[in-house]
Amino acid sequence: MSVERHTAGMLQQIARQQEIVEIAPQGTPQKAAALAHVAEQYGYTYGTAYRTGFKNSLVQVRMHRDPRPEARVREAATITAHPQAGNGGTVPGLAQDSLKPLPEAADSVAVLKDLVTFDVMALYVGDRRQKVVCYLLCAVLPVLMLIDDKSPVEAFLSGGLAALLATVSFQVGVIRRAKITQRLTAAGFHEVLDEQGRRRFLRPGQQLPGHANPFTA
Repeated sequence: MSVERHTAGMLQQIARQQEIVEIAPQGTPQKAAALAHVAEQYGYTYGTAYRTGFKNSLVQVRMHRDPRPEARVREAATITAHPQAGNGGTVPGLAQDSLKPLPEAADSVAVLKDLVTFDVMALYVGDRRQKVVCYLLCAVLPVLMLIDDKSPVEAFLSGGLAALLATVSFQVGVIRRAKITQRLTAAGFHEVLDEQGRRRFLRPGQQLPGHANPFTA
């Protein structure tokens, strides 16, 4: 799907004044963040991001309509400045026919990329339940290989290697998320836990999403 179609599909949702806008799945957090920046210019704010598609290869971002008056002012200004966005015209903050941010939007897109990356990496960090399941599967692997007449050495080496790779993957995720946490905190965000116990980052004065409204009490 082309950049134009991605943008047009998102702007159609925005034009319907939807409380939640789902950005078309992208191949990288950078591309998803670029489109999220565009949505912000139309009065939306970042909600969450998650993996989707075949083998979780795509990134999907969910945006929430910002109820604050300044968001409506921002939306009106953007519509005036970019009347043909999604129809061959310019798009706020992005180069023509591209998801490359313009210099004035680069910092904003970088922050959104961190938010997106932090959320999608939750899949690779793993909570206690996920880790237990993963290591159980590593333990079952040698048994299955022995049943399949593989040598004991090969079976147990394979199980051990799988457990090692899982451990490294979890640890890398923890380290990367820690670095992102530092950058977001330095940018003025504060960390909270949502109702599912997931770590989230909010701008000053922002509250967790509630019934499609990220600023409700």
